[in-house]
Amino acid sequence: MKSDIRNEADTKRDRNRMPVYALEFFGLKQDMKVLEIAPGNGWYTKILGPILNEKGQLYVVSSGYYLKDIDPILSKPGFDNIKKLPIDLSWDRKERRYSYKQDGYGLTGMDMVLNIREYHNFNLEDKAKINKDAFDALKSGGRYVIVDHSRRHMAPETRELGRREDPVKVILEVQAAGFVLEKQSDMFYRPDDQLRYEVGRKTVSGNTDRFTLVFKKP
Repeated sequence: MKSDIRNEADTKRDRNRMPVYALEFFGLKQDMKVLEIAPGNGWYTKILGPILNEKGQLYVVSSGYYLKDIDPILSKPGFDNIKKLPIDLSWDRKERRYSYKQDGYGLTGMDMVLNIREYHNFNLEDKAKINKDAFDALKSGGRYVIVDHSRRHMAPETRELGRREDPVKVILEVQAAGFVLEKQSDMFYRPDDQLRYEVGRKTVSGNTDRFTLVFKKP
């Protein structure tokens, strides 16, 4: 948490994202093999890398284009044991979602797969593929973690709600891939988020209500 690689923009988010508490709840251990899906600018990567560097293994999974943002992080001390895994991922401007054309990750025996604030970026068909690929990559007993912006149950699909997910539907979709829901948390519950507005609006940005689900592969 105090690493020099974490800049002021990173640390300003600590209070909202509570990474120490969150990673403990996920069940992260230093000797785990972890797969991080679409790490974005590497906010979590900067924390996960040093934790897993000596005894574990971290794979960051994204398209080659977006992985370029991770390269400066991986060049720092303490990030030697991180592997980049390019996948076929492109932005569909019409649907305003990513198009996931991957067929597995080529990994097995993983302890944990992290899908943090990325689940909403895919359509239903692609979500099913991602869930299956996560299932195939994990060992028996491995955990699949999903954190995303909350949508009210049964709320309609609109552009305003496009980056929010109904946690009930997410649970059913992930269970359909073979997972068992192990636990959930309201650590990111925000009573002042009315679940009505786009998550990038100034009124809710940085303070969205998010659900946290931890699934286990039988």
